[in-house]
Amino acid sequence: MLEIRRLILLRELAVRGTLAAVAEALNFTPSAVSQQLSLLEKETGTQLLRKSGRRVQLTPQALVLVDSVGEVLDTLERAEARLQAAATRVTGRVRVAVFQSAALAFMPATLRSMASAHPDVRVEMVQREPEEALRETWARDFDMVIAEQYPAHAAPHHPGLDRRDLTTDAIRLALPPTSLSLHPVDSLDTARHMPWVMEPRGAASRHFAEQACRRAGFEPDVRYETADLQAHMRLVESGNAVALIPDLVWAGRPTSCRLLDLDELPRRTIFTAQRTAGAASPAARAFREILSRAAAS
Repeated sequence: MLEIRRLILLRELAVRGTLAAVAEALNFTPSAVSQQLSLLEKETGTQLLRKSGRRVQLTPQALVLVDSVGEVLDTLERAEARLQAAATRVTGRVRVAVFQSAALAFMPATLRSMASAHPDVRVEMVQREPEEALRETWARDFDMVIAEQYPAHAAPHHPGLDRRDLTTDAIRLALPPTSLSLHPVDSLDTARHMPWVMEPRGAASRHFAEQACRRAGFEPDVRYETADLQAHMRLVESGNAVALIPDLVWAGRPTSCRLLDLDELPRRTIFTAQRTAGAASPAARAFREILSRAAAS
């Protein structure tokens, strides 16, 4: 019988792309990973890896094994969930990836409620950008992700993830207080003369904001670039920039900004996703339910 730990290393290589990335994720050395995969080739009597420049590629035979390993891991995850469901108390661990504004708006109340209702569940939270976190959840780094989807910008699809919409929020034009504005600004069209703050290129919010400006007939002067939406808020409130900001960012926080609706009244969708194989986990199910209540309130 093939050694399951070596098969998992092969799957990790398929997911992460390089021996160094596998080693970093699993706290191995690259040479140890390479050695174990060489042993797996001897066990199978089949070439599984071939060199391509400074990297290695998986052979078609290796990809067959990778698919099978995914099925085995799904079976084990379902078995673990069924075992937990047979217990009299909800126990276990839930590893959650979440983007910044959702972490600030939803997680404090969710964590308090989870600690009160299910004290034997350990919830671990890591802040991640949504697209990265979706892939990492599919790759089994996390049990669940709280992610976002902007209008006309579909979130990445990964097979085997169960997606459920959590809530939506409006995206509005955030303008400085009138007394601090560098130019008279009262619409998206007149904001063309202002400096803009946006997230880095590649972010869904950046794509949405640039497209909104271009549809209005101008190229935004993106003078400030940061993934920290609290920095966006401060730059707008201090009169240094304008931005397109979802309402969730302002949750529970007063602001001196002027918030204007866009003509299309766009809304961002916030959703959760977890592997279907782990959907029966009582701990994950309890977390999802409590999170939904926190979002609704």
